[in-house]
Amino acid sequence: MSLRINAVVPDFEAETSQGPIRFHEWIGDSWAILFSHPKDFTPVCTTEFGAVAKLSAEWKKRGTKVIGVSVDGVEDHKRWGNDIQTVSGSEVDFPIIADDGLTVSKLYDMLPEDAYLPDGRTPADSATVRSVFIIGPDKQLKLSMTYPMTVGRNFAEILRALDALQTTSKHGVATPADWTVGQDVIIPPSVSNEDAKQKYGEYETVLPYLRKTPLR
Repeated sequence: MSLRINAVVPDFEAETSQGPIRFHEWIGDSWAILFSHPKDFTPVCTTEFGAVAKLSAEWKKRGTKVIGVSVDGVEDHKRWGNDIQTVSGSEVDFPIIADDGLTVSKLYDMLPEDAYLPDGRTPADSATVRSVFIIGPDKQLKLSMTYPMTVGRNFAEILRALDALQTTSKHGVATPADWTVGQDVIIPPSVSNEDAKQKYGEYETVLPYLRKTPLR
């Protein structure tokens, strides 16, 4: 069964490029992003890890830890880090989980339960391991997305989604399509007009069920 929004994500112990972790303990009171890859030393994944490395200051600004997972071992991860830095110009300062036993891939439903990957496996053998999970400090899944091998993920969108999740969690609002920080938010339909005015002040009624307001 796939993970559902607001489900507590599975805990696990794993070796990483920065030493052993227990996942829930590693998250602590932070937000976290787990992003997975089918294999080290692959072209699309190398550019993606570089994109994550470049955003290091942005993750920290949002109180968010990032961690990668790939189906290769720790030593491969460490060597791959040099290639990522060459491509991106940024140091890989986040851990990469060594999921060569497929424990995390199966726990997070990135592979079938009975998946068998032979020695010398290629990226095609683990093609479905191309997922992103945004997890709250409560260890609940807030957002997930999965991409095919050929399409590089847009980490600016992941950052935007993280901003929206943190904003809606903190202020009890919703965000419209393409929302970015500083734009108007949506007042939930469950809030009456009277309560909305008391809580948010003046607001715009676009439709009876669509009311927008700036965050003050």
